[in-house]
Amino acid sequence: MRAMILAAGRGERMGALTAHTPKPLLRINEQYLIQYAIVSLARAGIQDIVINISYLGDQIKKALGDGSRYGVNLLYSEEEKRLETGGGIFNALPLLGSEPFLVVSADVITDFPFKTLPKQPEGLAHLVLVDNPDFHLQGDFGLVNGRIDRLATPAFTYANIGIYRPELFAACKSGHFPLNNILFPAIDQATVTGEYYQGIWYNVGTPANLEEINLRAREDSNLWPLVSETNTLSN
Repeated sequence: MRAMILAAGRGERMGALTAHTPKPLLRINEQYLIQYAIVSLARAGIQDIVINISYLGDQIKKALGDGSRYGVNLLYSEEEKRLETGGGIFNALPLLGSEPFLVVSADVITDFPFKTLPKQPEGLAHLVLVDNPDFHLQGDFGLVNGRIDRLATPAFTYANIGIYRPELFAACKSGHFPLNNILFPAIDQATVTGEYYQGIWYNVGTPANLEEINLRAREDSNLWPLVSETNTLSN
């Protein structure tokens, strides 16, 4: 299975921190934020990883290189202007191949075991849901008999972790569009499965989030084993 890390956004809520540095290169425990996703995918046995880049993308390419230091093969899907999640994934399809692929955001910190995700989802996609964070208390989706449902309660938050079949994008055209444009119709047609995860999950969206996670990483290395492990992987 191949994977894609979403890394094209500016991270505007980070304010001055991303004025000259792309969000994926902000630091956790002295390591790049995006390294957490790379190492987690590598530990799950995924070696071919596509990273979409736009804002200050050359910095990301220079910092990460070809991925050999992490034991993976990194490919870059470049966007002259950010294409949103849907458009960004569609643009990267030639690099992702014809089989289902995993997508995760560069700003997610989690101990979710990627290797447990279905390599061949029953439908067009399989999403991971988590408890609603303070900034998104309304949630996104519910679950009914293992399928994502937009009306079911309780509603959980999409963890920005999912498996997608290329067929989900069959009717798409190149350009800027949100993933929900194609994901919502697929959900309504009962072709998207899902699961609920109760482990560690953070979305690093603000300077306060970054400070909190850095504090936890320093205080409890057992809680953040992958973050600690990246210390041996970075130059």
